[in-house]
Amino acid sequence: MDDEDHRTATTVETVTLADVARAAGVSVATASKALNGRAHVSARSREAVLAAAAALSFTPNPFARALNRASTNTIGMLTSDLDNRFVLPILLGAEDAFGAGSLSVLLADARDSAMREQLQLQSLLTRRVDGVLIVGRTTNPRPPLQAKPDVPVVYVYAPSTDEQDLSFEPDNELAGRIAVDHLVETGRKRIAIVNGEDTYAAARDRLRGAAAALDEHGLELVGSPGLVFGQWDETWGRQAAERLLERHPDLDAIVAGSDHIARGVMDAVRESGRRIPEDVAVVGFDNWDILVEGARPQLTSVDMDLQQLGRLAAGALVDTIEGTVRRGRVRNPVSLVVRGSTVAGADGT
Repeated sequence: MDDEDHRTATTVETVTLADVARAAGVSVATASKALNGRAHVSARSREAVLAAAAALSFTPNPFARALNRASTNTIGMLTSDLDNRFVLPILLGAEDAFGAGSLSVLLADARDSAMREQLQLQSLLTRRVDGVLIVGRTTNPRPPLQAKPDVPVVYVYAPSTDEQDLSFEPDNELAGRIAVDHLVETGRKRIAIVNGEDTYAAARDRLRGAAAALDEHGLELVGSPGLVFGQWDETWGRQAAERLLERHPDLDAIVAGSDHIARGVMDAVRESGRRIPEDVAVVGFDNWDILVEGARPQLTSVDMDLQQLGRLAAGALVDTIEGTVRRGRVRNPVSLVVRGSTVAGADGT
């Protein structure tokens, strides 16, 4: 009997986390999270792990458990393009939110490379970050991380295609809607759109929102489909607006897909002998101060509120680390900043 007791004790002592994972039919990482009460484990997997641990009389190593639960108060921020103008305000907003909670931030740049993203992610994980914020370079949906890390992850700007992930993005459809609503409120009825590249979700979403608003007001989009999509620059804005004004001389408003495009549109309107905003009103997107304030008259533009987007995503990541699990895509509201390109004298010029 003593020998049997000795064998039983030896068996208990040699049961490992890998044994529990194998018995439960899950990975070692999932078994570890289940036993330590971490998030991102399904109820079925958690029950299987706990049942296997009980059946095997598994006793976790106290030191390993303490290490696993220890928080480093460090967050990883992984971006695809650190020099991108749209990324910087998101990073600033996120850093504000993390700083408010006395969290340290490690920043890594993947330079728009999937392989480099994986390497940078592994580098952050080896530094035992408590969570990772993935910042995209466009609002085009992106694949989720190839390997799910053992820490919470939140995507911002470029949403994950996996609805089980939590993603934050600006509401570009709303942006298109409020641009058209504003123009209609100022009496415009002949409205055209000069957009950016159709490979960008932002361009397609803004057009969808603008078209829906026009339909609700009983109006139709002016211009042929061939004049809707183009490049994200002033040259395209100027060329497209010239053709629109030539073919539709009664045009009284143009929605430009970005502030860059809007500057080109405004040049074409002035060169045609028309006044802004008396004859043709112009609205842009992004509210980039160097462009909107330098325009004459100053440019009415939709502000995507990217700093607030970063703050919200960062706050959600902290909540997830603390145990509040959310999933799906969150579209953050945007706002219109009215200036002289749609309301005469609104910018004081």
